[in-house]
Amino acid sequence: MKVYVFLADGFETVEALAPIDIMRRAGLEVVTVSIMDTVAVTSAQQVMVMADVLFEAVASFDDAELLVLPGGMPGADYLDKFEPLRRLLVAHHANGRRIAAICAAPMVLGHLGLLRGRRATCYPGFEGHLDGADYTAELVTCDGPLTTACGPGAAMAFGYELVGQLLSGEVAESLREGMRYNQLMEEK
Repeated sequence: MKVYVFLADGFETVEALAPIDIMRRAGLEVVTVSIMDTVAVTSAQQVMVMADVLFEAVASFDDAELLVLPGGMPGADYLDKFEPLRRLLVAHHANGRRIAAICAAPMVLGHLGLLRGRRATCYPGFEGHLDGADYTAELVTCDGPLTTACGPGAAMAFGYELVGQLLSGEVAESLREGMRYNQLMEEK
């Protein structure tokens, strides 16, 4: 199964890298895609990441099981304004395929009308961009093929949720246990 994670300058480091790490640990093929002019993408926290490929270098995203949008600003705004990605998201959604967005990035789905009549969450203050969604304020919200999460603190839960959807709850639980996430949640 192939997962594409889209990166733009100003992305939230943990919201991109934690889910990528978790999905790769699960054995999923995760491809990072820069929508910028270079594969070198700089996070909102000034962490430079080398994406696997430039958007325009991907001949087709037809093999995508899941498209993932990390949040962070201005990264989510760049994603929202990048027309080739917007067209891809609409087509992917029309085919009933999975899309996930975290923090500010659910606004991209909202602006495209993909959240109308669905439950969704986002970073507080971005609710107005969810266009017709039922805002949940949950860490992670799943509604059909769409998964949204509320911010950096939800990044690991978001990653485990995606693994559970794509592989199984057992695989996700094994990762949660092996990465000591369950212990963290018990100690809160």
